[in-house]
Amino acid sequence: MRIAIASGKGGTGKTTVSAALASVWAEAVSRPVLAVDLDVEEPNLHLFLRPVIAEAHVANLEIPVIDTAACTRCGACREICQFGAVTILGDTPLVFDEMCHGCGACLALCPVEAMSPGAREVGRVEEGAAGAIAFINGRLRVGEAMSPVLIRAVTARVDALLAALPEENRPDVLLDAPPGVSCPAQNAVATADVIVLVVEPTPFGIHDFALAVEAFSPLGKPLTVVVNKAGEASPELEALCRRENLPVLAAIPDDRAIAEGYARGRLLPEMSPACRALCLDLARQLAALRPEARHA
Repeated sequence: MRIAIASGKGGTGKTTVSAALASVWAEAVSRPVLAVDLDVEEPNLHLFLRPVIAEAHVANLEIPVIDTAACTRCGACREICQFGAVTILGDTPLVFDEMCHGCGACLALCPVEAMSPGAREVGRVEEGAAGAIAFINGRLRVGEAMSPVLIRAVTARVDALLAALPEENRPDVLLDAPPGVSCPAQNAVATADVIVLVVEPTPFGIHDFALAVEAFSPLGKPLTVVVNKAGEASPELEALCRRENLPVLAAIPDDRAIAEGYARGRLLPEMSPACRALCLDLARQLAALRPEARHA
């Protein structure tokens, strides 16, 4: 089972929920867990789980390399590139590596095969463990803009690790997604079985939550809700959840003690018996949404 923890905006508490679930998952549902930080531009799940990183792998984007001697300057590569990454200045064919999205169209189209695949580092995939919690995150290279490439590399590594294990030993996967609804977030939730949307009941929070519901609903995956910093009733948020038939699985109180604990890097289940009970109950509710259970 793969669960993506997402949100319409940053700062709603995605990582708080992700770390809390990872810390209680084995106790709550008697299954191993793999925590994955897909917020590759600003990974911070490690600050709460404190994993020991055992290995790291470079993630590359395939880019074209032009053989200027073989190139006929026909311009086919320039015409097919939708991102302006390939051009001809005067008599010189050029590739702007930072603008290339690695689609491979120019490589396939070149009539004289004057292009060959090269590589540009976009970031690193780090692996380790926090006690019994397996851990993977992506760390984007400083100045890099192609975060979806690294997100897909992390997801591919997760796939490879799971495929190497017998089915009965495969852990459940918690995906801490990037905030928002753009390409990085869409790539992060693409492989999930269930999406948890974390929302704070503020005007900005509810507005961006509505955008997230609109963006993720077409994926056809179960959407669930966790309200963070829950205080007084929010009729607008409640009405939106009713209208979209979104179950609210948990409400984390707007409590100064929780905020202080978070600022010190403490996990939510450690903050009080009530918080621990809330996290255990949330984990069990999510486990009940396992695909085979839904289709039974």
